[in-house]
Amino acid sequence: MQLPQIRMQSTFIQLDIQSESPVQRITRSAPVQSIQQSKAVVNMKTTPGKLTIDQSEAWADMDIKPISQRTAEYAQKSKQKALEGIARRSRQGDELMSIEKGGNVIAAHAKENSARPQKQFNVGWIPSPGSVKMHYERAKLQFDVQTNKPIIDVEFKQPTHDYTPGHVSFSVSQKNSLTIDVVNE
Repeated sequence: MQLPQIRMQSTFIQLDIQSESPVQRITRSAPVQSIQQSKAVVNMKTTPGKLTIDQSEAWADMDIKPISQRTAEYAQKSKQKALEGIARRSRQGDELMSIEKGGNVIAAHAKENSARPQKQFNVGWIPSPGSVKMHYERAKLQFDVQTNKPIIDVEFKQPTHDYTPGHVSFSVSQKNSLTIDVVNE
């Protein structure tokens, strides 16, 4: 025996979803910028350096002297030689007064008065170390700078904003259904 059966058949609902994405556009123009700056003004003042060289001692070492110095030296040497001559003549006069003591006083005087000392020669044109005196005053440099601040002008542009909202639409492509049949009745 066959028993009656209930047969159920169902279909689910099917939805179609259609969506449009939102569109957003933002455009921004670059800002306009201008910069102006005047040149800086620079003033410089220079005091030149000064070099002083005193080489009078070196010239004197090389026997190159000013006439005033040479005259003073010759006057001093002449005075010294005159005093030495007076002393020699005085001594020789005393020796002549004592001629009775013996000896060949006149010949000794003649030999002494005629003999000259032998000249000595040495390199005389090389100055002594440190005979050239130098003094240097440094140069002075003064700066006066006047700066000018820049003039900056910026013009900002507003951004352009364009927005299209998205859209979602639903539709039923298949309805839900339930079919019930009785089989083998």
